[in-house]
Amino acid sequence: MKILLTGANGYIGMRLLPQLLDAGHEVICAVRDASRLSVDQETRSKIEVVEIDFLKEPVLGKLPKDLDAAYFLIHSMSSSTTDFDTMEAKTAENFNAYVAKTNIKQVIYLSGIVNDDNLSKHLWSRKNVERILYEGEFSLTVLRAGIIVGSGSSSFEIIRDLCEKLPFMITPKWVLTKTQPIAIRDVINFLTQVLGNTDTYDDSFDIAGPDVLTYKEMLHQYAQARGFKNWILTVPIMTPKLSSYWLYFVTSTSYKLALNLVDSMKIEVIANDNRLQELLQINTHTYLEAIDMAFKKIEQNLVVSSWKDSMVSGRFNKNLEKYIQVPIYGVLKDEKTLQVKDAEATLENIWKIGGRTGWYYGSWLWKIRGFLDKLMGGVGLRRGRTHPDKIFPGDVLDFWRVLLADKKKKRLLLFAEMRLPGEAWLEFKIDADNVLHQTATFRPRGLRGRLYWYSVLPFHYFIFGGMIRNIAKNRS
Repeated sequence: MKILLTGANGYIGMRLLPQLLDAGHEVICAVRDASRLSVDQETRSKIEVVEIDFLKEPVLGKLPKDLDAAYFLIHSMSSSTTDFDTMEAKTAENFNAYVAKTNIKQVIYLSGIVNDDNLSKHLWSRKNVERILYEGEFSLTVLRAGIIVGSGSSSFEIIRDLCEKLPFMITPKWVLTKTQPIAIRDVINFLTQVLGNTDTYDDSFDIAGPDVLTYKEMLHQYAQARGFKNWILTVPIMTPKLSSYWLYFVTSTSYKLALNLVDSMKIEVIANDNRLQELLQINTHTYLEAIDMAFKKIEQNLVVSSWKDSMVSGRFNKNLEKYIQVPIYGVLKDEKTLQVKDAEATLENIWKIGGRTGWYYGSWLWKIRGFLDKLMGGVGLRRGRTHPDKIFPGDVLDFWRVLLADKKKKRLLLFAEMRLPGEAWLEFKIDADNVLHQTATFRPRGLRGRLYWYSVLPFHYFIFGGMIRNIAKNRS
């Protein structure tokens, strides 16, 4: 089948893509920015990529007429705290316009469980998108999922952060809300098995795991699975805003996502039936099994995708290609060079930078900078990195965003997502003479930007000097 995969670079899309390719389907990936589709060259050679921004007016003719099916995996909850529902409605309307000019038969939409009478703005938006897609000229299959648990999912990473960092928690009363989590493996199983299944056409189904748990029980069971105890005290005085700040400072989530999540956590998310599970003969995994599977992936360094690599996890939401050309004029620079003995070993060190590896020198200074950034509403250091030694354009490395990662040309270019009075780039490059070039470039925004640069210049001397020396060391 010829399949359109929207949201191909998102958490679900990245998990679904290899499954579709393994099944022999022809996949067209729709992304806003083709330069940041985080797949290897082998996968890239098997797919077609089209650049479409579904928030903009449709440019017809971009999609082939002979499409058989499509996955609608576009969500905007992390992009805004006010008008994400309008954005999601617009993307659905434009999607309908795009595929109306094709011969598409089925569209599969991954939504949220919307059975409560009083829906949050987030869940109401999902239901509204459902309504808009039903108006399209195709058969619609809607899968309504609750909390998705898997390595790299936002829900799992938030629970992980809370439990690992806070053995004793004072929590808002929404931790007593009931929900029905589902393993990411089961979600992908449902998504693939409804493809082309006419029994699922023009219908909406709840999908969920077997456990109905409160968020408090989920936190306790996570601790149990990891072999430690945690204590949770629930108080009624935490407002939604305070709860959002609590999640933002303790976990790696963005404030926008935290605010929208807190709004939804007050609503019970429980499946009404298991019709689809019976139809497809799928036995879903328990919450504890989902945690176990997630950690097996983490321990084996096999995390396929993470919500943290999404552009909306930080402040950078523009086309990457606009920033690949590092400016020359009106900038301030810290340039260092060093002759290296083993270029390949040095390159491997560069490709492991950030996350658990750290930044090779002055780790405590980097942590202080990350903490200050978090206090100012930035992303801080908590996002880490998805893969320990693989880097793709668009990936996150702590509070940097990867603009360019070319191992053949031995060049890595990063753009800062931290709060700054200007724009910053960090580049590593090894030339033909095995000389490592490390360049920090800063384009200040007015006098404040220049004062900032000169105030941190003494730290640059130690941090960047130590960094290039340690990167050049053979650590094998």
